[in-house]
Amino acid sequence: MSSWQIVRIVAGTFILLSLALGIPGSPIFVSPWWLAFTAFVGVNLLQSGITKWCLMEQIVRKLGFRPGT
Repeated sequence: MSSWQIVRIVAGTFILLSLALGIPGSPIFVSPWWLAFTAFVGVNLLQSGITKWCLMEQIVRKLGFRPGT
């Protein structure tokens, strides 16, 4: 798996988990403040799309995953 695939899997997991923890109707609801984390992940995805730079991807590459093409 390439680094960009790992980044997208992690981002998607973070978004789904933070939504589950932040929406009152969820069986694992904790606090609506978890929705701020959802927004944080979304802003980072937007920033990486505009600047073509992603800190998470650099971290994943340093962990030994191959760069994406």
